[in-house]
Amino acid sequence: MTLQDKASALRALDPLVLPNAWDAASAVVIAEAGAPAIATTSGGVAWSLGRPDGQALTRAEMVEQVRRIVAAVDVPVTADIEGGYGPRPDDVAKTITAVVDAGAVGVNLEDSVAPGGPLFPTLDQVARVAAARSAAVEAGLPELLINARTDVFLFGVGAPEGRLDEVLAHASAYGEAGADSLFVPGLVELDVVAELVRRSPLPVNLMAGPGAPKVAEFLALGVRRVSVGTSVAQAAYSVALRAARELLAHGTYTELDDAADFGTLNAYFSR
Repeated sequence: MTLQDKASALRALDPLVLPNAWDAASAVVIAEAGAPAIATTSGGVAWSLGRPDGQALTRAEMVEQVRRIVAAVDVPVTADIEGGYGPRPDDVAKTITAVVDAGAVGVNLEDSVAPGGPLFPTLDQVARVAAARSAAVEAGLPELLINARTDVFLFGVGAPEGRLDEVLAHASAYGEAGADSLFVPGLVELDVVAELVRRSPLPVNLMAGPGAPKVAEFLALGVRRVSVGTSVAQAAYSVALRAARELLAHGTYTELDDAADFGTLNAYFSR
């Protein structure tokens, strides 16, 4: 498929459930499981490169990982570009140009200045979203799917009773600037989700995982996309940690009992 074909395919996936990948191998495995698209997780990418999550990567490092993932799978790839790798609109534009060149057909763009907050002033983030859309057009991919992430709930910004209205204000402003959808990590309360979906001018995306409602519960309320952030990467690295501890402490291998066999995994990368 051409880049435009992949962008159209990504837009047509509704609803969409995404186990997030962090490198080429995880992307291949997730695609093999039946995922119709791949979303990256910045945290998983950062860990795989020996860095902490939270905009500790450079633009070039993230883009190179996106390029490897795109090359490894046939399905559309949407890239977590964190805060755009710089505060200015032109920083965001440079990142969009680079990820489109790497083959991504969607992005998540955060509105937090740094992990834990604060958020960019709304007018500043509007300019950043608009720069992303303009850069996509200039890069020859006006269909790039821009998933505008707002961290109001994730970082507990403002008084609890005002957070929903704040998110809705962001949805309106970001949508007018060129965003296609709204990503609200940290929100899992079903009554609030229902009201957000009802009132939001943009399709709503949420982040799920252990302790959250089931995907079916979110979709029943009209949520259009559900991803799991770093959860799959956390599980994978946790298996490595437990297996290493068992091997070193006891010389046994029970943590590896349910692993896919070598031939099966190797075949995924031989097609």
